[in-house]
Amino acid sequence: MNNLQTAIGDVTLANPILTASGTYGSGREYENFVDLKKLGGIVTKSVTLKPTRGNPPPRVVETPSGMLNAIGLQNEGLEYFLKELLPPLQKKAARVIVNIAGKTENDYVALAEGLSDSGIDALEVNISCPNVKEGGMAFGVCENASSALVKKLRKATRLPLWVKLSPNVTDIRVVAQAVEQAGADALVVANTFLGIAIDIEKRRPILGNVTGGLSGPAVHPLALRLVWQVAGAVKIPLIGVGGVAGIREVIAFLLAGASAVEVGTMNFVEPDLTGRLVDELSDWLKSHKTSVSDLIGALEIAPPRG
Repeated sequence: MNNLQTAIGDVTLANPILTASGTYGSGREYENFVDLKKLGGIVTKSVTLKPTRGNPPPRVVETPSGMLNAIGLQNEGLEYFLKELLPPLQKKAARVIVNIAGKTENDYVALAEGLSDSGIDALEVNISCPNVKEGGMAFGVCENASSALVKKLRKATRLPLWVKLSPNVTDIRVVAQAVEQAGADALVVANTFLGIAIDIEKRRPILGNVTGGLSGPAVHPLALRLVWQVAGAVKIPLIGVGGVAGIREVIAFLLAGASAVEVGTMNFVEPDLTGRLVDELSDWLKSHKTSVSDLIGALEIAPPRG
């Protein structure tokens, strides 16, 4: 038995090491550093229905033990992705999960339908996008909007739906339960934390978008707490993401209740990190005479149910 193997619903992964959307492009940016087939899977950069230019610069600013980004989902759109980016990725990756983003429910549905017969393994649904019909409020901060979106997606495709939750809510468990009941197959916990950086000499925000998403090692304890809480609120699998810098964070996410882990910001610092983590995880499991499946949710203090 492969002690690295894990399952996200019906999707079996050779190991729990995945890439976080927006940090790995479509895989080709890292193929000189990592054998992509070695990873559990590649989660692509967000794909929108039509080409998106993104936010005005500056788009990235370094923070203590992390970074703020406000890229604005820049990408070439679904048609280009299907023709130019997906085919080579499918030849090089063990599993392909496509992150989708839209401004309306119809955008998401069209994306799901367009990808349904593409041969990908799952959809990662980015619900931290602004819902234009709700005045720009993100889908993910409202359980009703999140639930309605997932219900429509469930009808539109048979692909597994991994819903990526926003941490910028009062109680993430409420949204988690809503999308689980709506038909989500798994939850990705969680997206970046909203923040701001200020140039104190100019007395202006540094990012062109003013606010951005905080990621990197600094957010790991926050993301770990969210995974632990959500694990007590739902029955579907979780994927932990936020601040993974080494094997300790991977193990911690598994113990807190995640069945897989996404590696994000540290890919920019150590582009070979994901491949090394697969090897380090294998060594750690052997030295502790255990398996990934035995670690999932094995924290001695269980999360509160509800």
